[in-house]
Amino acid sequence: MQARVRLEAQSGMTAITVHALPLLPLATALGVGLLVGAVRERRHPGRATSAGLRTHALAALCGAVALWLGLAVFVVVVALSGLFAAMSYRLSRAEDPGLTGEITLVLTTLLGGLALGLPALAGGLGVVVAALVYLKAPLHQLARERVSEAEVRDGLVLLASALVVLPLVPDRSIGPFDVFNPAMLWKLVVLVMAISALGHVALRLVGNRWGLAVAGFFAGYVSSTAAVAGFGQRVRETPSLRSPAVGAAMLANLASLSLFVPILLAVSPGLLAQVGGELAAGGAVLLAGGLLGLRPDGQGEPPPTAQSRMFRFRHALLFAVIITAVLFASAALNAWLGPRGAMAGATLAALAEVHAAAATVAKLSASGALDVEQARWAIVLMLAASSVAKSVVAFASGGPAYGLRVAAGLVAMVVATATVAWLN
Repeated sequence: MQARVRLEAQSGMTAITVHALPLLPLATALGVGLLVGAVRERRHPGRATSAGLRTHALAALCGAVALWLGLAVFVVVVALSGLFAAMSYRLSRAEDPGLTGEITLVLTTLLGGLALGLPALAGGLGVVVAALVYLKAPLHQLARERVSEAEVRDGLVLLASALVVLPLVPDRSIGPFDVFNPAMLWKLVVLVMAISALGHVALRLVGNRWGLAVAGFFAGYVSSTAAVAGFGQRVRETPSLRSPAVGAAMLANLASLSLFVPILLAVSPGLLAQVGGELAAGGAVLLAGGLLGLRPDGQGEPPPTAQSRMFRFRHALLFAVIITAVLFASAALNAWLGPRGAMAGATLAALAEVHAAAATVAKLSASGALDVEQARWAIVLMLAASSVAKSVVAFASGGPAYGLRVAAGLVAMVVATATVAWLN
């Protein structure tokens, strides 16, 4: 219901039509104010605060009621809230020179107004504000002691690449076969940097043994190839982390393989039932390789600090260039051979993006262009092609020792899937 007050002139008299203020937005505003106010009071035990539980609750209600009355009233209320916050700051700056309390009061008023139209968003933001207020000491310690200058610099480069450069890059296909897309190329660069940074943060927070394993598994849902490249960079920085990095690469590929299930289920459910054994066998091998990476190798090596980089930009750029070249070769093959090259093109495309190739095979199977036996072996061939590409990336990013171990695990996975396909 849209809340408002309307004045109407009827026969020389003013009639006031009042639409009731909805209960849910009002309760949300009150809850946000109470939550933020309670946290503010607990952050200052033993002394009175300029704005505590009651003040924040009233400010949130004022924001909701003011917007209900009209936008002009809401602007006045927010301005008054800012004025009161400024007066409070002048009176208490000798004791508490920070501006957190004053800004929180104004923000609580704004959230009260937001609750009128978007109560769910206002409630969520209220929880975020309360958490930021409550975690004052840990956040200060993180910014001043735990995060190094190198990490801040790399983080700024990553954020600038994702939030500043990426929106400016043209998002259209150019060149032969319409394969080269500058935006896609830059997304791959950002992706590799982000996954490498994720591994760095996981090592800092969890430790060498479990950090890369956790980061590897979840990175695999984004891009297992980028994960292999990112963990290879970590091995070049810290060679003693080779075994955990290899295990993380295996877990990343396990996550990637698990994505075959929803893809095949959506495109060709019958094919999923036929190749379930192959996928299970490959997943078991990758899981075993990931568990081997949890051996306590490199436990004497301290987690990365200010002396280590979160990622290497040139490695990320090289990875993106290689992927683009593979996509170009796949498109060229399809264009030259026509429909007969569809399967060859899909297999070659798996060198860069195995899930897109899997969707292609599923579509061909669902349409009857491929029988079950052909589709089964097409899946095996795609996994083999993807494993070749990832092995090359592993050698290039992490060196021979890392590359050989990653390649061995991927070859074992392909052998397992091929064995089950042959038995069927």
